[in-house]
Amino acid sequence: MLEILHVVGARPNFMKAAPVMRALAGYGHVRQTLVHTGQHYDANMSDVFFAQLGLPEPTVNLGVGSGSHAVQTAQIMLRFEAVVAGQRPDWVVVYGDVNSTVAVALVCAKRLIPVAHVEAGLRSFDRTMPEEINRVLTDQIADLLFTPSADGDANLLREGVAATKIHRVGNVMIDTLVRLLPAAATCWETERLRPWQDRPYALVTLHRPANVDDPTMLGGLLSALAAIGRRLPVLFPVHPRTRQRLEDFGLGTAWPGLHLLEPLSYLEFLALQTRATLVITDSGGIQEETTYLGIPCLTVRDNTERPITVDMGTNILVGRDPARLQAEAYRILDGDVKTGCVPPLWDGRAGERVAAILARS
Repeated sequence: MLEILHVVGARPNFMKAAPVMRALAGYGHVRQTLVHTGQHYDANMSDVFFAQLGLPEPTVNLGVGSGSHAVQTAQIMLRFEAVVAGQRPDWVVVYGDVNSTVAVALVCAKRLIPVAHVEAGLRSFDRTMPEEINRVLTDQIADLLFTPSADGDANLLREGVAATKIHRVGNVMIDTLVRLLPAAATCWETERLRPWQDRPYALVTLHRPANVDDPTMLGGLLSALAAIGRRLPVLFPVHPRTRQRLEDFGLGTAWPGLHLLEPLSYLEFLALQTRATLVITDSGGIQEETTYLGIPCLTVRDNTERPITVDMGTNILVGRDPARLQAEAYRILDGDVKTGCVPPLWDGRAGERVAAILARS
């Protein structure tokens, strides 16, 4: 029996793990265990995702909760080591670039437990981003590296990773999107989405510290969004971190045209993406989803670890510049829309390719 232990900690991980676990369930000689570190612990950010994605209840929840990067990473390492101390899985699979990813990879490297990294090789080349440190360290100590696109392969080879460890499988996030599009379409019957089903709108998500922890920056972005809101409604489901900053900085007052919403489930947010006139974000996964859906995307960052969404897809980097954000949004609303295409292997079957390699390892 092949023992595979999957570790998830934040909601992007859940969307990546679901198709891999589903595909591995078809192999009779594979036994799977799911560990949730509890890095995302809010029910809207975690529990509901397990239900919507069809993930099993985690065998273990480490319950680490919030904290600084050092505290959170250390707590995950301490608690995860206790989990694997009494067992020795054949593979531990980690996903993405969150603190859970690097913490678990470090524990496994010290205990000589093989690690597979799904979504390996992505690079923003910005070491001020905690996620970039997590990516680089995880990829250096992982034994199997599953990349979503050719740039990931090139990055790993340049960093000295052996070619035999690298497998380009495509984008597992797109697997989840493809599978759940029909379910997302039913969300238009809910009370929260029904008012927007026949109206044009822009959709926003912002949560990165560089954008929301500086009151001047956050205020400038809100002013730009309000200006866009004079052309069409701007829907802004507010991440709990961002909501706290709005309160801390006294920026939660009414902004005409800007609709501050409670966090949405994955299916609700996906439904809104499918009909959005444009999407404004600082999220990596949403850059990918909008490229697949063919929706114009403006990314409020100076760089991206997903350059394929710019080179081939519908994504435009506007930097941390509210004036440029407003100008690019107006261009889209005036009909100057960037077209793109779906990258190779973003076909809804990446999880199957990951499972096939793990199952024969």
